[in-house]
Amino acid sequence: MNIQFICNNALIETDQSPSTTLLDFIRKELKYTGAKEGCREGDCGACAVLIGELKNDKIIYKTINSCLTPLAAANGKHVVTIEGLNLYELSLIQQVFVREGAAQCGFCTPGFIVAFTGFLLSSYNLSVDEAIDSIAGNLCRCTGHYSIIRAIKNILDKVQINNLSFAQRLKKLVDLNIIPEYFLNIKNKLESFKKEQPLTETNDDASFTIAGGTDLYVQQGYKLTREKNILIHLKISDESIRISDNNCFINAAVTIEDFSNSEIIKAIFPNVKEFANLFGSLPIRNRATVGGNIINASPIADITSLLLVLDAVLIFSNKGSVREVKLSDFYKGYKQFDKLPEEILSSVYFEVPSGNYNISYEKVSKRLHLDIASVNTTMFIITDDNRISAVRISAGGVAPIPMLLKKTSVFLTGKQISEETVKEASSIAAEEIKPISDIRGSAQYKMLLLNRLILAHFIKLHPELFEEVTL
Repeated sequence: MNIQFICNNALIETDQSPSTTLLDFIRKELKYTGAKEGCREGDCGACAVLIGELKNDKIIYKTINSCLTPLAAANGKHVVTIEGLNLYELSLIQQVFVREGAAQCGFCTPGFIVAFTGFLLSSYNLSVDEAIDSIAGNLCRCTGHYSIIRAIKNILDKVQINNLSFAQRLKKLVDLNIIPEYFLNIKNKLESFKKEQPLTETNDDASFTIAGGTDLYVQQGYKLTREKNILIHLKISDESIRISDNNCFINAAVTIEDFSNSEIIKAIFPNVKEFANLFGSLPIRNRATVGGNIINASPIADITSLLLVLDAVLIFSNKGSVREVKLSDFYKGYKQFDKLPEEILSSVYFEVPSGNYNISYEKVSKRLHLDIASVNTTMFIITDDNRISAVRISAGGVAPIPMLLKKTSVFLTGKQISEETVKEASSIAAEEIKPISDIRGSAQYKMLLLNRLILAHFIKLHPELFEEVTL
């Protein structure tokens, strides 16, 4: 297919392979070299660009890692590189970075500028903490991050746009010399795109289906970039997360960031933002999908850990036919699952919980944030006067597959919450799991971690019952 998009202020049309990475295209074909090739794993943020999509009469700009993004994902959208932010002079953000000494060798600096500009374009909570989260996917190896944070605080003091409409916000950012004036006309250009070239997905014989690509391009990047017969998920339903007949349905192509920002999900799992922050950096959350995290079949998949305790069901489609599989029955062995090659995971659903329930998520990794887990675990629990009416506990990193600890959950059901009950439950969990020693820790260490994390669930949810217990 021909791919059309706007890059900075120019209309781009190309017949290049849709699986070419956006980074390679903008550097090699468009000669915009401000986005750098660093880790090619989504860790450093040197390749960061903005991608803007027209939704509900405004453009939503998101920071993404262009090294992990297929070119086709830009179709019909606005791609912004660092070159598109300072057509004639340094932007305000760049000026403050220079003044505060927030740039040294400069290799990483364009990524920081792009990410923070994206935050100012689309965030409606201009707090320092949210701003720092927006650049958490960018690494600086020589300047140190304090001067960068100081520059960001300085800029936030000058920008007062919280209560402005989208059009007013764009005008204000133009007046402040944060974005160039051409941004004011992008909306009209994207609207003409929708009329001229509606986005479609039709390739029943595709050898690859890519939604986010944040793991596929790490594991199989060389193969993917040479593959032309692929299906790229370009668009999902406006009702990507919905409630029907007391079930919550989630489109498999929903990104982790959209999942965590959903008012429906927040009502079910109030701590979902904290959960998402442990999942990965903002650029990764902007591309990684719920379905991808499930199909990746990692023993430590974060979304899988959560959905297991919600007793989720997977819906697969195959040329018009539909099949359902319980998530707890889906995994058969390491990277093995109950799925036919031609099937596509289309959505996942679970019954909306009710009653006096809580959901607790715990994760231990080598780094506190932006890292895969050594061990993760989620607990769903319903209590009545400190007695457990129902409970489900999942565990990741302690077996070849993400596990639902069925024996442990059965034991806890009906029990009064106490230190002794939790200790016995931890002993039963130790018999259910089969950890191995690897780069993320020894088998003994992982067993100990799960023991302490199960206790952590109860201490977090019922601190009054564990006042003398320490982790």
